[in-house]
Amino acid sequence: MSVLAVIPARYASTRFPGKPLADRTGKPLIQHVVERVQLSKSVGRAVVATDDQRIFDAVTAFGGDVIMTGDHPNGTSRIAEVIEQLGDQVKTDDIIVNVQGDEPEIEPDLIDALVAGLAADLGAPMATLASPFAEDEDPADPNIVKLVLTETAGTDSKPGLCRALYFSRSLIPYDRDNQQRIKPWKHPGMYAYRRDFLMKYVTLAPTPLEETECLEQLRALEHGHPIAVAKVNTQHHGIDTPEQYEAFVQRMLRK
Repeated sequence: MSVLAVIPARYASTRFPGKPLADRTGKPLIQHVVERVQLSKSVGRAVVATDDQRIFDAVTAFGGDVIMTGDHPNGTSRIAEVIEQLGDQVKTDDIIVNVQGDEPEIEPDLIDALVAGLAADLGAPMATLASPFAEDEDPADPNIVKLVLTETAGTDSKPGLCRALYFSRSLIPYDRDNQQRIKPWKHPGMYAYRRDFLMKYVTLAPTPLEETECLEQLRALEHGHPIAVAKVNTQHHGIDTPEQYEAFVQRMLRK
């Protein structure tokens, strides 16, 4: 089994156009992401997937691995095209990791935990992460996705694993009696897929919950496919706005 990390990177962004090429740190943002992914112990190859020549050229310039794709509605279908282009280079039992292209501070250990979680849950075709909220994050913020979990995974899984019950932009679960029995989990947007399921997933019809919440992982659950979950503790933030990028630049300058 090999692990391939694919990093979708688009030039267009409503809140931050050209984000992957922002370079006030001396490196384009996408290079920071690639370098962090390459520190993972489990990833054998990291590939940027883009539909923009400027990003393709920038990745080539710093010696990164990049594949040009067509237009896609989401990052998952872009990754599926990469797998099709790579053909026999990707084996049936390989694991594909989807890493967001706007997370220049992603912890390599998170990728390793994600891969280990999927490898340990033989009944799940894909996996993701759950983390406690950082102190500066508002659990009620609809831009931060929440999830609720099972107590355990399937009978063919190792002890200590769990699976996703639901994902939402709303704060879940609703604490009706204000007993605070459960702390909410946030969903860092990273996934691992078994190769064959990834290719099947992109053929599945979109589902009502997916379209209501605008969360494509709900498509898997609505079609009856379990999602393994690895519990981690991550404090890093993705870059969605110029203001967040400025804060990232300042953190880098202080190092």
